Amino acid sequence: MKRALMASCVLALAQPAHAIGRLADITVVDRASGATLPVYHYRGEYWVPGTPGGRYAISIRNNLGARVLAVTSVDGINVITGDTARWDQTGYVFGSQEGYQIIGWRKSQSDVADFEFDVSRNSYAERTGRPANVGIIGVALFRERAPDVARQSLAAPPAEPPPVSSGAPRAGIAEASKDSASMAPRSLADSIRQPAAKLGTGFGEREWSSVTYTEFQRASNSPDEIVRIRYDSRENLIAMGVIRLPPTIPPGPNPFPDSPVAHYVPDPPPYR
Repeated sequence: MKRALMASCVLALAQPAHAIGRLADITVVDRASGATLPVYHYRGEYWVPGTPGGRYAISIRNNLGARVLAVTSVDGINVITGDTARWDQTGYVFGSQEGYQIIGWRKSQSDVADFEFDVSRNSYAERTGRPANVGIIGVALFRERAPDVARQSLAAPPAEPPPVSSGAPRAGIAEASKDSASMAPRSLADSIRQPAAKLGTGFGEREWSSVTYTEFQRASNSPDEIVRIRYDSRENLIAMGVIRLPPTIPPGPNPFPDSPVAHYVPDPPPYR
């Protein structure tokens, strides 16, 4: 049985707009306004626009009538451990119909460093020598093993020591064997060239965020669902064609361009 963390405060979130996912509704939230960032579908990928300097949260709401584990990565890095992400690592556990906002890189059971949009060179990934996957958020979702199967598994010795990690809302953290497959493959959209410096996620200010441990046994070694969300600045997404602006129609030609504009008698002001 894997050890996991449980958040001390779990938020019951309303059905979000622009949510992605089947097992859970996943959105990216602007923490300054509380608004959900709009989602654009382009070349098989989901994209959201970020604002440099803006703090954001990854909002996850469990749609199931049972617990679910969400192994979460930003820029190819596990948000709890700081390790290069694999889906067999620690994650947040969500109870039935429960939701939680992951607001930063976990530093302890009581605080995080805020997620902040910043130019790629200032991102935590590039500053730690891992620039290859800057600009993507990943959530690998696992169903929980049925109780009777989980009880049988206790009789056998664990294949590896339980992980010690942090962070989860009524949820848990779980790590599997080191030889499991890496997170979802990179898409063809990775080859798109950005017209300006792309966005990454920086290491923001420390903020209180309390979690505790819980237990979670995965029903499968492979995720039941993987959600990928790409992000960049609005300007870059427009330049790449991800965001399509309505065409600007110039005014038509005027056969008498220097003629005065016709005026008529205006209505009088209303009675007082």
